[in-house]
Amino acid sequence: MSSKVKEISDADFDSEVLKASTPVLVDFWAPWCGPCKSIAPVLEDVATEFDGKLKIVKVNVDDNPKSPHSYDVRGIPNLIFFKDGKIVERVVGAVPKDQLVTVINKVVN
Repeated sequence: MSSKVKEISDADFDSEVLKASTPVLVDFWAPWCGPCKSIAPVLEDVATEFDGKLKIVKVNVDDNPKSPHSYDVRGIPNLIFFKDGKIVERVVGAVPKDQLVTVINKVVN
């Protein structure tokens, strides 16, 4: 099974997120972060559920320091929702799926 959640870097952040035609959820995470690991399967689920309506990408904060710094990411997991190149919502921490879906519905509708 291939992942619908794409790993991106600082170099392609602009093209993958800011210039995307659909809303984008950016998961700022790190491999050593326990809560980041626990929310990963939830993100895979919602990526499948909202396929075509919402794009989900991951940015490893250790390997890509520029993007987290630009968007004031201080704690991870930090889920930032972009629409038309602008931040529209932000969720910090590993949240339950239903709470995440509520935010996604606000963003995509």
